[in-house]
Amino acid sequence: MSPHTPRLPDDPDEPVERRRPEAGPPADATPVDFTVDLTSHEMLRRAHVLDALGPDWDPLAALRGEDAANDLLFSGLSEEQERLYDDLVSAGVLPRRGGGRAAP
Repeated sequence: MSPHTPRLPDDPDEPVERRRPEAGPPADATPVDFTVDLTSHEMLRRAHVLDALGPDWDPLAALRGEDAANDLLFSGLSEEQERLYDDLVSAGVLPRRGGGRAAP
């Protein structure tokens, strides 16, 4: 075999001590408890999010805006769209709004 042709690790001509070991952990391996505490990172992430939102951010106004957008999104639906909306509500995909029907 030329020096430019790599040998496979499990080549039968390879010495036993240089062959690839069998896949899997050794028979005497014991599990190791591995934990990472991300609490401080999560608190830093939350602080950055609130800093990015700024002091004028009003979460209630944001929720009211989302409700208004959903009302607008589901308004003026055709009969077929109403049927599909009702199917999605009954399947739990969409929340029930406006007395069980999409806004007119």
